[in-house]
Amino acid sequence: MPDWTYHPLRPLAAFVLGRRRSQRAALRTLATLTSLPGGERLIAWSFDHPRPPADVAARLGAVVPVEFARDAIRALPVQGAGVIEVGPVGPADVPLVRRAVADRRCSVIIRATTPDVAARLAPYVDRVVTGDEPDLVHLADPAIARATAALTDPARTVLATPGVLVAAGPGWFQRVIEAMTPTAPPTGLRSVPLDPRRWPGWWWGLLAGLGMVGAGLGAAMITLGPLLLWYDHDYLGMNREHLNAVNHNLVPFLQHDRITMAATMVAIGVLYAGLAWGGIRQGWGWARKAYLVSGVVAFSTLFYFLSTGFVEPLHVAVTVVLLPMFLLATWRRPAPPRWILWPEGPERLRRRALVGQLLMITVGLGLFVGGAVVSVVGLSDVFVSTDLTFLGTEAGHLHAANPRLVPFVAHDRAGFGGALMASALAVGLLSAWGWRRGESWVWWSLALAATAGFVPVVVVHMIIQYTSFEHLVPVYFGIGLTTIALTLARPYLCEPASRPTRSRP
Repeated sequence: MPDWTYHPLRPLAAFVLGRRRSQRAALRTLATLTSLPGGERLIAWSFDHPRPPADVAARLGAVVPVEFARDAIRALPVQGAGVIEVGPVGPADVPLVRRAVADRRCSVIIRATTPDVAARLAPYVDRVVTGDEPDLVHLADPAIARATAALTDPARTVLATPGVLVAAGPGWFQRVIEAMTPTAPPTGLRSVPLDPRRWPGWWWGLLAGLGMVGAGLGAAMITLGPLLLWYDHDYLGMNREHLNAVNHNLVPFLQHDRITMAATMVAIGVLYAGLAWGGIRQGWGWARKAYLVSGVVAFSTLFYFLSTGFVEPLHVAVTVVLLPMFLLATWRRPAPPRWILWPEGPERLRRRALVGQLLMITVGLGLFVGGAVVSVVGLSDVFVSTDLTFLGTEAGHLHAANPRLVPFVAHDRAGFGGALMASALAVGLLSAWGWRRGESWVWWSLALAATAGFVPVVVVHMIIQYTSFEHLVPVYFGIGLTTIALTLARPYLCEPASRPTRSRP
């Protein structure tokens, strides 16, 4: 998995701060986060690498210079480094090294320049060396295969040199651990037992995703058909003709809101089905976490009714049906690992993919901010200026026509904002954690979700002639970034090398 915190941002950081300062700043930031209350758990949760075999855990690490020692000893262990070699250490460095190794959570090896330095530091570290040691393998090449080949010898300790960490990022440890983790053959639909009580979590996750797609399509059909159901009539005391009488643009406006919501539901369903089939089924812990984080936001939007005052029975029914599936999908950890790791391939494609990864994470962040803004507006002012321009009226006039009309619109608005935040989290986390060579399901999940989410939104705005550039510019921007990102990443994600890094046992 390319490490997006290092690669795509490194050229910009290096330009602003200088290469060495940018490296130090990145490591210092990570070390600071791990030192905060709960920070170490948060970072470990974010990287979510599988536990390596016991005989490997203490034999994988890195070499760092003295000036980076304190930050490296605090930050790298939570990413999978079980041993840190510091050096070369001279007499003037002894006080700094002693402070760096205090309260350490990993093994520390010191490469001393003199016997005096070795004697002064020996009581404070796990090992001191002064020359070449045959059991210490210093890797200058980030290729995962070379690391795993060296680790197969139980007498060897594999240490990544600074050049490896600069080239591959701290996610290198995770990729090595994944390559050293025994995997089982993949499972398919035919392997699912008939008894629902024995269905694996990924199966429930797939059903929940497909159910969300079905719910979104159903909502779209209702919107393009009657628009209002019986409970809408009961709440408003109005039908479609009454709405037209209040404002001739009100029905198209409601349709555009609800089509946008339906499209987002379909996009969420596609992402959930992808995470379940391609991620949770293969044993990726990060896929379960992405599903969980996004789902918590998605299902909690039901409680927006506490502010709007309108409870939509169909929304409640969908939640009642899908929530148990979501809980069954995320309650247990994924099945044993079933993944295949492919070689990184040509460096040119890998670097393009890293740029694409950064762009997709940017899209996820942008969607989340947009969803948060829409939720706040929906739960407060309800309308933005371009909405009122399209309607040709003011919110006070709508309230005067029917006091329940604005809360009715607010329900749709706030619900869309919550769904947009849920989809944003799924997009962002899938892009941050799932960017691996040959994982074509990641590309297809994002591409299909983007198509389902963006295309209907543009089409419905064009049909109802709500074409304000100010209103649609975030959509155009999202489409542009997503298209560039997926174009750059497609060769990396969808065209793996001919042989995997390691074969299944």
